[in-house]
Amino acid sequence: MLYHVTMAGRTLQVELDADGIRVDGTAVEADLATIEGTDVRTLLLDGASHRMVVRAEGSGRWYVLLGGRRYRTEVVDERTRAIREMTGAGAGPAGPSPIRAPMPGLVVKIEVTEGDTIQEGQGVAIVEAMKMENELRASSPGLVSRVLVEEGQAVEKDQILVELAAPDEEGGA
Repeated sequence: MLYHVTMAGRTLQVELDADGIRVDGTAVEADLATIEGTDVRTLLLDGASHRMVVRAEGSGRWYVLLGGRRYRTEVVDERTRAIREMTGAGAGPAGPSPIRAPMPGLVVKIEVTEGDTIQEGQGVAIVEAMKMENELRASSPGLVSRVLVEEGQAVEKDQILVELAAPDEEGGA
């Protein structure tokens, strides 16, 4: 089965069959395990171990927290992708996604202020959860339209911390 995986603005072809797993045509060794009762997964990829938080957002869309970075990820099979291309569906809403708390925690630092222009991958906030500090980064360029939390504030899972707007046409982000 062939899948198209889009993450951090890059689309990879992932093929799974009886011969194994190939990413963009290159064979890889991989094993994915779930920590029971949590959104935490462990991925063993070509001998390197990675721990990540993975949550389904519906319709092949996933939220992934990996290495302190937050990614919105989409996984579609070949048939679904072909249908979307023919119908023009699946483009999704335009504009940057708001920064959300990946899990309950405490806001340690807000790294932006309202009106700031930010770049993809730029740190926006640091949230402490499970005795670890997680820097939340922008998944696309944008303009900080509202900061909804303060340093020292407790937050819930999926709570919006910072709202972003599309960068202005003239100045760009």
